[in-house]
Amino acid sequence: MSEKKKLLFLCTGNSCRSQMAEGWARALEGDRFEVFSAGVETHGLNPNAVRVMAEAGVDISGGKPEHVGVYLDQPWDLVVTVCDSAREACPTFPRPVPKLHVSFFDPATAEGTDEEKMVVFRRVRDEIRERLVREVRSRG
Repeated sequence: MSEKKKLLFLCTGNSCRSQMAEGWARALEGDRFEVFSAGVETHGLNPNAVRVMAEAGVDISGGKPEHVGVYLDQPWDLVVTVCDSAREACPTFPRPVPKLHVSFFDPATAEGTDEEKMVVFRRVRDEIRERLVREVRSRG
């Protein structure tokens, strides 16, 4: 059996989108990929991201926001940026690495009541599952 491919999701703060992408990839493609996420900055894990992923049966509560710097020297089979600012600020990796950009709205910026914000988090959660799974599967 071949070794798992290494997959890294990058976002601005590694608090919402990249954490949800990591959770989906582990849950749906964990037999094929060793999955990580990081940010070009580090913010705390967003509790609404944890909540909506739990609603979908995926536990990301143990996610620890990491700075991309800790991963630069590792060999990657694919680096996926999930927001435009991460793509623009993506550091140069010392080794050549295939990159994929799939941008998602930042649910942490949603306005309104708590329930209105949760609607946005759920929409982004579902978009990440649909789009990322399709893109990652086509690459892996």
